[in-house]
Amino acid sequence: MHRRHRLSRSRDFDAVYRQGRSVSTRFLVLYWFAREDGADAAAAAAAGARLGLAVPKAVGTAVTRNRIKRRLREIFRTRLADLPGDQDYVLVVRPGLGEAAEARGSEWLTERVEEILSKAAA
Repeated sequence: MHRRHRLSRSRDFDAVYRQGRSVSTRFLVLYWFAREDGADAAAAAAAGARLGLAVPKAVGTAVTRNRIKRRLREIFRTRLADLPGDQDYVLVVRPGLGEAAEARGSEWLTERVEEILSKAAA
């Protein structure tokens, strides 16, 4: 996933948390917010959706958290074409996802991400 499709600045995360909407499942919470870049709205839509990940220490060790982030970024990258281009997303991982994903496999994790994205679209 390219850097232009990632949220990295704290103020971008804050905007999504404060002004965005959210849905949750057992293992994930998704916040999303439509970017309003003013005159650059067409350029923002062309740049594509952006994702920020929040994986707290309660999820596991640094190795576990980084593995989860890599897998979630890859799943998001494959779904990028289906998402609105002017949206920012923050995906918050809840404790227990790491163990469940290891036990059940990557298909299960993909289904969880699809589940939360479908809830957000509804």
